[in-house]
Amino acid sequence: MQVPAFFKKISASFPLYTYSPVHSLSTTTPKEPTLWIHPCNEADALSGDVECLKWQAYLALRGLNNIRVRTDIHPQGAIDRRLPNLHLPDDRLLPAHSIPEWVDEYLAHSSLDDRWEGYASEAAKDESRAWVALLEGNVHAALILAQNPPSLKNNLLEMLSPFPTFTSESSALNSLRSTVVPPPPPATGFLSLLPPIGIRVDAESVNAKYAQAIQALSERLSTDKWFLGSENPTPLDALVFAYLNCILRSPEPIRTQVTRRVNLVAWEWRVRGIVRNAFAKSNNVPT
Repeated sequence: MQVPAFFKKISASFPLYTYSPVHSLSTTTPKEPTLWIHPCNEADALSGDVECLKWQAYLALRGLNNIRVRTDIHPQGAIDRRLPNLHLPDDRLLPAHSIPEWVDEYLAHSSLDDRWEGYASEAAKDESRAWVALLEGNVHAALILAQNPPSLKNNLLEMLSPFPTFTSESSALNSLRSTVVPPPPPATGFLSLLPPIGIRVDAESVNAKYAQAIQALSERLSTDKWFLGSENPTPLDALVFAYLNCILRSPEPIRTQVTRRVNLVAWEWRVRGIVRNAFAKSNNVPT
């Protein structure tokens, strides 16, 4: 069966080009486990990204201190285009959700073997899920608005471009879109005639919910060493530290809600020392 001439003519306008594969310039397998993260603060080797910092804190609070960091990997070069990834000496590359399993294997001890997974009681274990939802919901939304508010220019480019963008602004916009529940109300009046662009957020409502969340977090911590009265640090402590640390690096309006709570500031400072010491000897691996 021959291809029709008119189809050949149309196809000729869209030639298919092939290119040889681009090989990595780095052929060195890491001698120590290496965490690929977003750029970090040079003073303490801690990432400015909540997700990456959470896993740095998780590793440190589990007692690991021989992990190096690498900050020259673009998210598009990571598994599922998401950092962090953990590069192991056996040349395996793990996504973030596989890190706990590797840590359990490395330490020959799983937190799942502990009663209530390290929490003080079964009720505390159940309560931890509510705090995770609060942090990844109300607190995360306020943090995104404070650090990287979506711009009209980026919204227009995202709408008009036929290809997905991977800028920090578009990433923040997508994260904010998935965080705000329920979605913002639709536009009314003349604006309702235009196609929706980006996302409209009630900043006042987001900040009010954020303030309530921080107040509740401070009251729940009280004078305890670890959240929910745990004897040892849990994954919830790693998540709380990541948010508090990023908030304390943010602009003043959102930062004030934490700085006025002395127990949160003191707790973050103490945990920051633990995490910083775990990565103090971690130098960036050259490309």
